[in-house]
Amino acid sequence: MLQTRQNVLRRFWYSTMPTHMLKDGPKPFTLLGEKIALFLDAKGKPAALQDRCCHRTAKLSRGWVKGGEIVCPYHGWQYDASGKLTAIPQFPADTPVPDAHVPSYHVQERYGYVWVALDEPLAPLPDVPEEHDPGFRRIHQFYTRWETSALRLMENSFDNAHFSFVHKGTFGDLTQPAPEKYEINETDYGFEAESIVRIVNPPHAKRITGTSEAYTTRHMRNKWYMPFCRRLDMEYPSGIRHIIINCATPIDDGSIQITQLLFRNDKEQDCSTQELIDWDAAILAEDREALESTDPDAIVDMGRKIEMHMPSDRPGMIMRRRLLELLKQNGETEIVA
Repeated sequence: MLQTRQNVLRRFWYSTMPTHMLKDGPKPFTLLGEKIALFLDAKGKPAALQDRCCHRTAKLSRGWVKGGEIVCPYHGWQYDASGKLTAIPQFPADTPVPDAHVPSYHVQERYGYVWVALDEPLAPLPDVPEEHDPGFRRIHQFYTRWETSALRLMENSFDNAHFSFVHKGTFGDLTQPAPEKYEINETDYGFEAESIVRIVNPPHAKRITGTSEAYTTRHMRNKWYMPFCRRLDMEYPSGIRHIIINCATPIDDGSIQITQLLFRNDKEQDCSTQELIDWDAAILAEDREALESTDPDAIVDMGRKIEMHMPSDRPGMIMRRRLLELLKQNGETEIVA
């Protein structure tokens, strides 16, 4: 599926960058092939405009913010958060500013990140109850670019069969290639998957899992939010819950931006932020090596391709079917794959 060619994908929320990155001025971002400029308005709220001045098409992201409005670096033309042209410094003070705009996009700040939808959103951002629970802490783990597609990352996130092999250097157990339990229930927003997996518990992971045993289990409650968001709630026998929230933001047809947040029901002295970042970074590095070796143009309509499927492929097959239905329901009569 070529991400930039499916118009309905423009109607979902995607994480772009941490809000704090905008405090020193505008920043560029590419979402589904669209060049956008992000900045903070006079109230400190994020705004998103097409990264193109309507005068001579200079990049607004190369400019600066003045009074909560973005200033083009070429001739100083100024735009508010809605994209309306508000000032042309070369005009005399009594000359009306032309009624001109640059396109603006839906934007909101949540979980410390700026989220953007290019067109009217079809669904709200997933709620994370732990964000408001004092028993949990939020850790910003990763904000990084991968050379793969969003669908590839999502199907990998629900594929427990790869654990023993891809993750044999961290938690994978080569003697246990299949989970003890794997149940999937479809929902209006995607699906929920529950599984129990036996994992290796090396010495440097004992504070992660909360147990000193050589092996332990993960009770995994995984949720897929169409099209490219995932919540993974991993509970260990120790009572530790390791909850990962990630979004695969499509940059172009072969690249994504990964945002990953972690919520834990422990304290810094139990397991430090750096330990948690380092542990999940090693796991992500293993995933990245595998995913960047695949073809990013993931087929949606499986009728166009012959494959042998294992039981563990079911989540990916459901994703493809649901996305194909979504594309067709929204007028995508020619599915580019």
